[in-house]
Amino acid sequence: MIDDFSIPVSVARVCHRNIREKQECGFEFFIVKRKDVTLTKDLLILVAAFGAGAVNAVAGGGSLISFPALLAVGLPPVAANVTNSIAVWPGYVGSVIPYRKHIQAQKERAKEITGISIAGAVIGTVILLEAPPSIFKVLVPYLIFAATTLLLIQKHMLAFFSKRTATHPRRSQMSLYGGVFLASVYGTYFGAGLGIMLLSILASFIIEDLQRLNGLKTLLSLVIATIGSVIYAIFAPVSWIAVAIMAVASLLGGYFGAGVARKLSPKALKISVIAFGYTIGLIILVHG
Repeated sequence: MIDDFSIPVSVARVCHRNIREKQECGFEFFIVKRKDVTLTKDLLILVAAFGAGAVNAVAGGGSLISFPALLAVGLPPVAANVTNSIAVWPGYVGSVIPYRKHIQAQKERAKEITGISIAGAVIGTVILLEAPPSIFKVLVPYLIFAATTLLLIQKHMLAFFSKRTATHPRRSQMSLYGGVFLASVYGTYFGAGLGIMLLSILASFIIEDLQRLNGLKTLLSLVIATIGSVIYAIFAPVSWIAVAIMAVASLLGGYFGAGVARKLSPKALKISVIAFGYTIGLIILVHG
């Protein structure tokens, strides 16, 4: 292990305030020193990403494993968040491929909603990058709790919204757009549980087959993840070492790990992820 090897992580927009409270913005390099990334930490990231890939392929909620692992190896909350966002991007690409026909069949609808999701995703990145990092640090345990709860009530949410869609007239387009916009802001600000949130919103306001809605959800998730990844790659403190490890490990986890995970009870696997999420959230809340 080379201890004194430094890696430029990314260029970030940094704002300073002068004594008259005027804000001046410039660009600075964030540096991650290789001596802070030991073999043990590399291994922890690899195992967590592999597990996240396998869990995502079966039950969802993989970010509840990979994000805390990045915190555990010492990355600051914002750096861990943006690193995780970029590392899981290939998974979104893979999830869209099986739904190509479903997406093509609703091309016009997809174009309309995609524009809304792009706007929300950009705003989510701005909020994360411009707000003081201390705010995100305080919110981390509550965001983990929220994402874990979404996973917990996923089936109930879908059943509830699907029933309302079948028994009530279609809601206004503005309600649909508003829901997608807010979900997109959340998607780039934190993102865990985004798929569950998007599918519930779409099922609330669009009378359509659930498989086609799922295809639309995967497209929106990819768009949101792409916007976030591009902006964070340019302006945020990304750990590219962790991204490289996680991207490969999560793909392998999705391919090989899913085979093992499928032999387990999906319900038991989901319960395990939920228990892990609440435990990690509680630990971060108590110990900061």
